[in-house]
Amino acid sequence: MITKNEHLKVVVFGGGTGLSVLLSGLKLFPIDVTTVISMSDNGSSTGVLRQELDIPAVGDVGKVILSMANIDRELLELLQYRFKKQGSLYNHPLRNIMLAALIDLKGNVTEATKYMCRILDVKGTVLPLTEEGVDLIGRGKEQVYYGQVDVSQNIQDIDTLEYDHPIQVEPEVLSAIGNADLVIFSPGSLYTSILPHLLSDQVVDALEKTKAPIMYVSNLVTQPGETDGYSVSDHIRVLNRYLRKRKIDIVLANNGELDSSVLENYESTENKLPVVLDEDIVLAQGAQIIAEDICDTSEGTIRHHPLKTGYMILSYLMDHQTEKNKEDLHE
Repeated sequence: MITKNEHLKVVVFGGGTGLSVLLSGLKLFPIDVTTVISMSDNGSSTGVLRQELDIPAVGDVGKVILSMANIDRELLELLQYRFKKQGSLYNHPLRNIMLAALIDLKGNVTEATKYMCRILDVKGTVLPLTEEGVDLIGRGKEQVYYGQVDVSQNIQDIDTLEYDHPIQVEPEVLSAIGNADLVIFSPGSLYTSILPHLLSDQVVDALEKTKAPIMYVSNLVTQPGETDGYSVSDHIRVLNRYLRKRKIDIVLANNGELDSSVLENYESTENKLPVVLDEDIVLAQGAQIIAEDICDTSEGTIRHHPLKTGYMILSYLMDHQTEKNKEDLHE
């Protein structure tokens, strides 16, 4: 039974903007959040730093830390700043440079991440999936695609995803899964931000053994070249394939109307369409549905509303814990 001083434990897998938005909402509630970051990004600033400094991918790690940091806005804006002048620092955000320096000072990305979390007063724990430099491999019938950027541009021609070598997952990640009250797959790039976590047998085995339910917070719009035409059930189908024996237990999806002008702009400029909640098929997949208006288009973008989304997750956690306590009392 949960006491007043004991927070419910949530493990979140993901990457990119969707994960950062989700975490900015979860940090507002009494939840003990452990965020796990895949380390296969090889694009933009992260890719350059990986190549030049021979370090693991730091881009998503930095984004997540800032989304959970408790610092004033000016410092946040400073750490988010990207150098604009042509030169060796061009397009590098300051947070990436800071993490690269900390990896040198602390010896590895895990210790660098923990230190940066401390100095930025992060609520929760941020863990890299692995300490190793790792690349995503997409195998098609006629061609092999190497690296996250190449994979993301050729999803339609790829049958299976894997890493370029077997990885050793950080022990703290596996421990967090085993002790979790809820496991969440965040919104984000399905094939290049979410699935990379499930390419490790260690992670899949830990998810099979954990008693925690697994929730998928559904994407709001499709991603061109990756999930064109995908409904909520299509996302779940792909996740279930890589989860193998374990399946998605709950999906949190949006049922609110999207601002028509924002949606029209997304469709015309980015070829992105809403992810349709096909409830009958999702239920047939064995997943419970939590459907609420959790979208925010107030700034001309389509994003999850951090507060509403975080509140729905907390509400589910509390209800699930109440039912679990009742079952324990009757045993």
